[in-house]
This record gives sequence, C-alpha cells and structure tokens, in this order.
Amino acid sequence: METTTKTMNMIEAINDALSIMLDRDKDVVVMGEDVGYFGGVFRATAGLQKKHGKTRVFDTPITECGIIGVAVGMGAYGLRPVPEIQFADYIYPALDQLVSEAARLRYRSAGDFIAPMTVRSPFGGGIFGGQTHSQSPEAMFTHVSGMKTIIPSSPYDAKGLLIAAIEDNDPVLFFEPKRIYNGPFSGHYDRPVEPWSKHPESAVPEGYYRIELGKANVVRAGEALTILTYGTMVHVAKTVVADCGVDAEIIDLRTLVPLDLDTIEASVKKTGRCMIIHEATRTSGFGAELSAQVQERCFYHLEAPIARVTGFDTPYPHSLEWAYFPGPVRIATALENILKD
Repeated sequence: METTTKTMNMIEAINDALSIMLDRDKDVVVMGEDVGYFGGVFRATAGLQKKHGKTRVFDTPITECGIIGVAVGMGAYGLRPVPEIQFADYIYPALDQLVSEAARLRYRSAGDFIAPMTVRSPFGGGIFGGQTHSQSPEAMFTHVSGMKTIIPSSPYDAKGLLIAAIEDNDPVLFFEPKRIYNGPFSGHYDRPVEPWSKHPESAVPEGYYRIELGKANVVRAGEALTILTYGTMVHVAKTVVADCGVDAEIIDLRTLVPLDLDTIEASVKKTGRCMIIHEATRTSGFGAELSAQVQERCFYHLEAPIARVTGFDTPYPHSLEWAYFPGPVRIATALENILKD
C-alpha cells in the first residue's frame, strides 16, 4: 500500500509523533512546564491536551528535578512518560534523577525495573537566547551508561526517531535543535532561512513509522573526506561543502548513543580524512569521543590529522552568537587545511 506524506516542519513532526503514540499506547503520557493548556513554549505539544485529555497531557510545577523524578517512578510502574524540559539549559537540576536513578535503574534492579522515558528538550543556539537558552549539553549525557542520546536534523527524522525513542525500554534524551524547528539554515548570518516546505525531508509519512536508533544517515556521498556532524550543523556543513565545491561525504549521526561506528568506519577508510563539526564547546565535547573512535579504528587509513570545528570554550554569547557558531569561514578554512595535508 502506498504511503501518503504531508509537508511538516520539525515542530509539527514532533507533535504528530506524540499524538500517534498517545493514540497507540495508553501508557504514554506527556508532561512538563506549559505543555498542556498552552501547548509548549515552542508549540510542540499544541492541541494534544484537548485531543487526548488532561490525564495524558498535563502541566507540571516549575521543578526539573521533580519532573524527571516523577517520570522515573512512572516508568518503573509501567508507564511511558515523555517529559519536556523547556530548554536544555534548565536540565541541570534534574541531573541527579537522570544519572543516578533513570540511567541506573535497570542495572541496579537486575532488570526487575526499567525507566522507559523519553526526555524532550529544545537545545542549541540560533535564536539569540543568550547564555541560559542556547546551550548544547549533549556530551554530558553521552558519558552516562544506560542512557541514549538522539539529535534529529529534519522533520522526517524527528518523527521517526521520537516514535522509536518512546517505544524504547531505556531512558532517552531527545534534543531538538530549536534553530531548525521552522526550517534549516545555512550558517550565513545574511542568508535567508530556507523553509522546510522546500526541503525533501519535510515530506513526512502520515501515520506510524519509526527509524532504528543507532543508524546514521549519509546525507551526501563523497570521496575527498568524511564530515561527521548532527543537528543544525548538518545544514551548515552541506552549504559550506557546496560553496567550496568539495567532494565531501557528510554523515548525520542522528543518534550519538548508540553510535553507528560501522558507517563511520567505512566512510573514513574510504576517504582517508575526517572532519567533525558540532556547535557545543570544544573541550570534552562529543567531537573528542568521535575523534578517538576514528583514530582507534581507522589509524592506518588516515592521510591527515582529524579536524574539529566546534563552538568556543566560552559561555554562550548573545550578541556574538553568529561568531560562536562553526560557520562558513571557519569550516572552509578547516577544509582547506585538511585537504592540503
């Protein structure tokens, strides 16, 4: 039977995934600050409470530790909670519940209890949110055993990955790059945002589908080098590669944990060069882990040092946001350096 599609932006795709799972599974509940009556600060849960009821989609007090603690208990007793943390910057009060309780529950109880919860949170910069609304803390959670970390780059991926995350029996961090909620962008401050309606991955299948966790997506095939990236930076990388005329293979990791090492290894062994791009700060960022994995698996195939283009080791700036981003100038310079070695 032919699958019909509908043009969606990322917010609409996330909303659709949540509604489908609320319909399919009576144990799924959506919770968080302003997610019910108001529909979320970015409107990702708009209309869900009216459609599914106040016991399935409900507002919580302003307490991130409490939201996640309650979600852990719900999961242990058979529900599948999908709590929202309004901004990733606000997730730190919940670290103890996430790291000490959710991630360890299966191990600590020898499998008697699980925490099948999916924590949604908008993250990253691009909206001039300043230091407390723009952080990218993904590396903190990739370090934690027992927890999965997902970062989509398109409406198609957002819906399929979110459904898979909700069905997963382990706790999942689902970070949503808010800069591309309504359309991808190139990384050029003066270049207009491209609406999702003009992007091929805005054609989202209607109804239920899932994307397997731990499978990267090769968004552009190439021979000259491999670029590893995720989230917003996928679109920046594609633009810079096109502008520079470089035959790069761009891999959208999609899930950081579990990580698709097979796809990464095959690509780097083919191209002999590897560049890593992410928005988060450089020191101890996820790019450091990627670099170590590539070096361990592909050392004898590398023809140049692995390059990293990242955010700076500073608090996230407000007025200098576009200088902080790994943008066209820094990425183009790194491309030139790695290709001349």
